[in-house]
Amino acid sequence: MPVLLYLLAVAVFAQGTSEFVLAGILPGIATDLEVPLGRAGSLTSGFALGMVIGAPAMAAAARRLSPRWTLAGFLTLFIAAHVLGAVTDSFAILLGSRIGAALANAGFLAVALSTVTRIVPAERHTRALTTILGGTTVALIVGVPAGAFVGDVLGWRATLWAIALLCLPALVAVLAATPTRPQETAETRAANTIGRELASLRRRPAQWNIVLAVLVNAATFCTFTYLAAIATGPAGLTDRTVPLLLAVFGIGAFFGVNVAGRFGDRHWRPLITVTGPLLMAGWVLLAITVANPVALWFAALTQGALSFALGSTLIARIIATVRDAPTMGGSFATVALNIGAVAGPVAGGLAIEALGVHGPVIVSAVLVTLAVGVWFTCRAAYRQDRGAAGR
Repeated sequence: MPVLLYLLAVAVFAQGTSEFVLAGILPGIATDLEVPLGRAGSLTSGFALGMVIGAPAMAAAARRLSPRWTLAGFLTLFIAAHVLGAVTDSFAILLGSRIGAALANAGFLAVALSTVTRIVPAERHTRALTTILGGTTVALIVGVPAGAFVGDVLGWRATLWAIALLCLPALVAVLAATPTRPQETAETRAANTIGRELASLRRRPAQWNIVLAVLVNAATFCTFTYLAAIATGPAGLTDRTVPLLLAVFGIGAFFGVNVAGRFGDRHWRPLITVTGPLLMAGWVLLAITVANPVALWFAALTQGALSFALGSTLIARIIATVRDAPTMGGSFATVALNIGAVAGPVAGGLAIEALGVHGPVIVSAVLVTLAVGVWFTCRAAYRQDRGAAGR
């Protein structure tokens, strides 16, 4: 694998820490800014909404520009947004800073994913993409628990400052190693208009992959966003154990991403067929045993692994089924990921108000059940359109 992939993964690690760390500091933000927990959860939704809007817009704007300077510009904007969030006392401004950071993150991730698909052979795309996504799982293992610990000891503002500083080495790495000009291939030159790239979304496999990715990631974010509240509520864990619980989830996610990277290129059908029902069963079991701390620790590991094994595979499948969108394909995957990240916390917040703190787990179970139903319904469409996926 090119060294550039690992450098991009470092930047994704910093940005992933920012996106997911709210799961550990959300109660502190809600208390400090005197807003309900459900409303504070909109910070996660706002971040994801910014990524949904920003991914296609930023990818379209940057498709003919230098990857080095576009990636560096996005990281600079990301740092500035975190500085603003760290110094404000206004929830509205904090929400705006999260959306601004998300726009920058969306542009970075869309350009990074598109760059990867143009520098790595097609038969290794899933492994390359999971290397990038590995930055996210390391963020879950190390960055998020560390951010939660810093937030618990020094306050949530210190966590935002730490993330801003964390991005500086990534910015240096991008400036040092990213190509100054777009990586042009015959395929890229053929897809010379945005209209032609958007037309790839008409394929049924691409549409099904997007739907599945939205449902699975909505389920993941629905519970993960409120994991600290679930842990310290019905499960009866202490605040100091929350970072460790988040780390366990991250370890599972890291394992899941590696499984997807190893088997997702050649064996993606059985991987989806197996992990989907297992993930559904896991959410159902957790919904039943949410007050049992042992069950919560076990579920954090298994659900992290299954969620990211399935989610990473689906993200790779989106890009595989839009091969004639070499500059916009990364944005399609980013949008699918983050529509789920918008819907999940919103649904979880509503579920908390209606059903209590265990409500998000019930919603996650329902969402994955829908995803499993969609998968087994649409497998015929996958077989019919195998040629479109290049597999």
